[in-house]
Amino acid sequence: MVILFDQYNMPENIFEIVFATEQQVIVAKMLIDEMKKAGGEIGKTEMSMFATALHDGTKIGGQTEGPFPIKKEITISYNKRQFYDRILTPMKTMGLIDYDLYKKTYRISDKFSKNMMKVGLMWSQERTKPPKDYQLRPIRK
Repeated sequence: MVILFDQYNMPENIFEIVFATEQQVIVAKMLIDEMKKAGGEIGKTEMSMFATALHDGTKIGGQTEGPFPIKKEITISYNKRQFYDRILTPMKTMGLIDYDLYKKTYRISDKFSKNMMKVGLMWSQERTKPPKDYQLRPIRK
C-alpha cells in the first residue's frame, strides 16, 4: 500500500492519511473504536459480526468530534467483502492491526509507528550517502 500525504496540509487524523475515501475513514475508525471497547482485541467471530453489521447497514451519528463530524444520524453500509479487502487487509499489512493465528484474534498493534520510524531512519541514511556518478547521454536513433 502506498501512503501519500502533503506535509503542508497534514490531516489531524491518521485514518485520513491511510484511507482514500470518507466512508473508508469512518469504517476504519469504527473498527478501531469497536476493538478498543473490547480491550484492544477481538476474535474472528466478532470481526465477522462487525463486517456483517456494516453490510446490513448501521446507524451512526451524533458525534461532533473527529475528522468528519456527523450532526444527524445516518445509515452507513459497507459491503462485507470490500470491508475485508479495503479496510482490514490494508490495516493488517501496514501493521495497524495484528492477527494471531493461534488464538484467532485481531489486536490493535504498534508495528505501524515502529515501521514509520524505520522509514524515517532509512531516509536519514539515504540523505547522507555520497552521490552516484551517472553518465547522462541522449539516445540516438
